Amino acid sequence: MTDISFHFNAPDACGYACRLVRKALGAGSRLVVTGPQDLLDALDVALWRFSPLDFLAHANSAAPDAVQRRSPVLLAASPPQQPRHSVLVNLGLEVPAGYERYERLIEVVTADEHTRQQARLRWTHYRDRGYAIERHDLAGAAA
Repeated sequence: MTDISFHFNAPDACGYACRLVRKALGAGSRLVVTGPQDLLDALDVALWRFSPLDFLAHANSAAPDAVQRRSPVLLAASPPQQPRHSVLVNLGLEVPAGYERYERLIEVVTADEHTRQQARLRWTHYRDRGYAIERHDLAGAAA
């Protein structure tokens, strides 16, 4: 069963996703980041500029299949039907399609009230399907 965690009160979804990607890559994980295309486009740029000391290798879903297979991080508005990655990071407002095919799902939630309301609906969706959910409140933490 997929391990699900919500990271609440992220100060900035894109910046927080960069830190998650860096941490996951450091741990040897492979992940898919999903969400609205405009946010994924901003994340694509941010991952190149995030840190002068880190290379955060990634590809987007428009890249050739061979590139997607080799990339430890895939940015995709819709998660692949046959995941090659173990972690799914959701920056979107909806339950990502096929989340149950991943070992782990991380939901990133900013302090925006609409985003929080949508996160509550996703939380209920997962809870009603029997998933144990881990909660991380980033308020006041160095995210």
